[in-house]
Amino acid sequence: MTATPMFPLGSVLFPYTPLPLRVFEPRYLTMVGQLLDDDDPQFGVVLIERGHEVGGGDRRSGIGTMARLVSVTAGAEVLHAVAVGTQRFTIEQWLDDDPYPRAEVALLPDLVWNDALTPLRTEAEAIVRRVLSLVEGRWDADTEISDDPLAAAWQLAAMAPLGEYDQFTLLRSTTVGGLLRQVIDLTLDAEQLWSAG
Repeated sequence: MTATPMFPLGSVLFPYTPLPLRVFEPRYLTMVGQLLDDDDPQFGVVLIERGHEVGGGDRRSGIGTMARLVSVTAGAEVLHAVAVGTQRFTIEQWLDDDPYPRAEVALLPDLVWNDALTPLRTEAEAIVRRVLSLVEGRWDADTEISDDPLAAAWQLAAMAPLGEYDQFTLLRSTTVGGLLRQVIDLTLDAEQLWSAG
């Protein structure tokens, strides 16, 4: 097993979704610099369950998503990077954080799409877009999603206006049907909370 560079964050990354990053900590600047030398620059993203993104000393989740670096631009004292989520993984073992966080990971198999799920995907999309039209957030209600149904299912999970722990529940899904049902249930729960507020 090789050591995978890791970027613990205060948010969940899903497969098939973009990840904009402002990189300013020296250890992550080093990591991005080394990744740029790779033919396929990928790193792992895990949710910080407790603690902070800056400075270490955090508690990290055991499941995450690989991210492929697609662009890097230099700003004044920061790098602006964009990555895209690829495949989920589990953490086998955390390694020393020097010079940046690293772990041994095991890739999880991709979820399998079944065309019988199309009505459920359509329902999930309608609910997510309806609730997005009510709230301010990272995603707009009219954000385009992929024509690929599996990619679209993960993108809807990312777009659903949920907190990190609900998103982490979605990331752990073992079937596309389960993922879509949870997107629907959690988004409807969130809608009730906003309506009550």
